[in-house]
Amino acid sequence: MAKRRKLGRGVAVVGAGMSRFGMFRDRDSKDLFAEAFRDMTASVDKGLDPADIDALYLGNFSNDYFMRQSHWGPLISDLVGITPKPATRTEGACASSALAFREGVFAIASGFYDIVLVGGVEEMSKRTTEEVAEGLALATVPYEGKAGFTFPGVFGAVATAYFEKYGAGREHLMNVTIKSHENAPLNPKAQYPYTIRDMMEAKKASLEKRGIPVPEWEDEKAFLRDSKVNPVVAWPMHLYDCCPISDGASCMLLVAEEIAKNFTDEPVYLAGMGQGSGRGFHASEALTYFEATRYAAKEAYGMAGMGPEDVQFAEVHDCFSIAEIIHIEDLGFFREGEGYKAVEEGRTRLAGPKPINTSGGLKCKGHPVGATGISQLYEVWTQLRGKAGARQIPNKNLRVGAAHNLGGTGGTCTFTILERR
Repeated sequence: MAKRRKLGRGVAVVGAGMSRFGMFRDRDSKDLFAEAFRDMTASVDKGLDPADIDALYLGNFSNDYFMRQSHWGPLISDLVGITPKPATRTEGACASSALAFREGVFAIASGFYDIVLVGGVEEMSKRTTEEVAEGLALATVPYEGKAGFTFPGVFGAVATAYFEKYGAGREHLMNVTIKSHENAPLNPKAQYPYTIRDMMEAKKASLEKRGIPVPEWEDEKAFLRDSKVNPVVAWPMHLYDCCPISDGASCMLLVAEEIAKNFTDEPVYLAGMGQGSGRGFHASEALTYFEATRYAAKEAYGMAGMGPEDVQFAEVHDCFSIAEIIHIEDLGFFREGEGYKAVEEGRTRLAGPKPINTSGGLKCKGHPVGATGISQLYEVWTQLRGKAGARQIPNKNLRVGAAHNLGGTGGTCTFTILERR
């Protein structure tokens, strides 16, 4: 049984905001964070004076590489008008803003602050695909980098190992992709709000317009099997198994539990959180699980006094389709080697018993790495408040949701459980 960890005082989320995710050649990180901040401010039912914010914790992985600009904490603090209050940048690769959330929680739980802004931002579209791949590969361990591993290669190796151990195959990855693309059109902030069928029909129309023979794709899987439209990136990972290059920002307002009702009649409370670290793949016992995820989950469940069965839905770090399958097993939602079967059976769909990545996930919503952790929590918060619109989970007693965020090749992982009381 995991140690039951407790905070000095409770923490609530009383507002959250997110920019549209995408590739924005004419917008920069400050534009994107301003959009997210305005969205967050508008969500605080009883109003917010930014002057009341005590501190900022901001996640950013690599704008210093992508944009040749560092020191993003005070830049964003000045943007939203809270200087000279303290501003701290957190970095944990793709988990950077999830770490900002944790630091904000600890700051409030300690009693030092009462109202904290946490968020994240990343601007990736101003670099070539090769430059982005090189920048992201800075989050691998040195041995992996020297072996030429970029992230598609890493998760290609993970998928190969999983297939060999459990008998899954490419068709099962397609199930994840199709499901994510079904959720994304319901999310107005998603980078790719299209179903696979939408893209298949658009491709047909494009070929017909150019007078090129149109393949007879009988369904979405036939489309995904076609290597001309869905080429190999790092076998068995194909193009539609991979998340996109993205720009975006997200933020949340955290407050001490005892003052939450001053901001909203519908606060969402932190129930549990955990963080784990992991070793490089060269030293891992197996490629079919992430030890950091398992540790973070154990810590969060222990703090919340809950188990996997209590979490009604979750956002998990699906940077690649195989990752979603691995994570839903490591978090205890399904047994080892059973995750791909659960997806195939529809158990992770929006109307299924354990909805996963209702936002469209990183795969379709987008993955501006520094903003991803908070954007996942934004989706959980939105669902728990019943404000998700067309993608709202059809459960009238929705009470507990969670977000799982992975950084690097499993080196940093967070798992956060939120609840509506």
